[in-house]
Amino acid sequence: MSCESFETINHVESRFFDMKWTSHLRQIRILFIIIAMMIALASLVVSHLLVSDLAKEETARMEVWAEAMRSLNAADEHTDLSLVLKVINENHTIPVIVMTHQGKIQTYRNVGLKGKTRKDSLNDAISQAKRMRDEGHVIRILLDKHREYIDVCYDESLLLRRLSWYPYVQLSVVLLFVCLALFALLTLKRAEQNRVWVGLSKETAHQLGSPISSLMAWMEIMKESYPDDLLLPEMENDVKRLQLVADRFSKIGSQPTLEATDLMAVLRRVMAYMQSRTSHTVVMTLHESNEKVMANLNVSLFEWVIENLCKNAVDAMEGCNGRIDICISESERTIIIDLTDTGKGIRKKDLKNVFRPGFTTKKRGWGLGLSLTQRIVEDYHRGKIFIKHSEVGQGTTFRITLPRPLNTQIILSFITNPFLKSLLMLSHLIHFTL
Repeated sequence: MSCESFETINHVESRFFDMKWTSHLRQIRILFIIIAMMIALASLVVSHLLVSDLAKEETARMEVWAEAMRSLNAADEHTDLSLVLKVINENHTIPVIVMTHQGKIQTYRNVGLKGKTRKDSLNDAISQAKRMRDEGHVIRILLDKHREYIDVCYDESLLLRRLSWYPYVQLSVVLLFVCLALFALLTLKRAEQNRVWVGLSKETAHQLGSPISSLMAWMEIMKESYPDDLLLPEMENDVKRLQLVADRFSKIGSQPTLEATDLMAVLRRVMAYMQSRTSHTVVMTLHESNEKVMANLNVSLFEWVIENLCKNAVDAMEGCNGRIDICISESERTIIIDLTDTGKGIRKKDLKNVFRPGFTTKKRGWGLGLSLTQRIVEDYHRGKIFIKHSEVGQGTTFRITLPRPLNTQIILSFITNPFLKSLLMLSHLIHFTL
């Protein structure tokens, strides 16, 4: 078996591995989310059990405290109250209010009362006692004197309340740190991808520069030796095409200059170029508008965008008959470009991955074309590119939206104040730069 065959096999295996990894990425992400939810649920369950045990312990303590209050109310001159008072005074955490059967406050401990006067404080204590009683936190003690009784109303301690809220606060803090860590990792990953893009593009442009210069020199020599050769113009066009490709790669990584350009003229030029290099079974149609559509473009880079989309559309047709339609529309703030093909379409589970570097459904592809296209549209032209609609076996529609340029000249013609003119031109410059 030849080296080329081995290389082909290795390439196919690597693409298969990339496709398999991409298809399982969503499942891995869901698995991680499920594991995180299970950990959070386990933490909440354990915390709930601890809080429940502590609440039972506090209830038992209040039953002992209530029994001490019963002994205090039933005491006479011969009763030893030292143990009773010790039990009552050792409660330093649980809020408790003792209310008589007549609705009066007998005593209270560990309760914060509102009110400037004693009467207001007592009214607040009564309302808190009623709330505790309504919540079921009450122990009734019969005094066996004319059916009198007292209600020992208690509430959760501050420690118990803090423990009940602690897991939610803990999970929120952990979630915040996880989000910050993911944001930092994604930022570093994007910065690394940008460095790779820029380095690869600059190196490609540099490597193409020397052979292109050599070809141009040979073209000049051939023109002198064979001035009437019919192949020389075609060769010259190919050399110019190589220069254009090298120029495009050299602009990746630096902010390109945008100029107000007739969008329809750019699209006509790209369609003509693609139609001349595509099978006649594929019909390309540009639905032109009657009015000139102006947009801020870097022409060479934006042509690259349309070429990539058209090439992907042709590949999706797999050599069969098909159509590629480009439609232009405008809104108040945006210019909309829809590119529709009649190819094999994209599966729903792959829609989120089409712009990801390395994702491709082709046997011999690196999955960089659409990623580069997105970078040119969104980072350099401040636009958006997305899949408007795709159906397997029917075709796909890509939509590009570009911001409409400010028609400053028309506005300036109606303004006579020099200061307002300067301010408008400055705002236009900032908008154009950003």
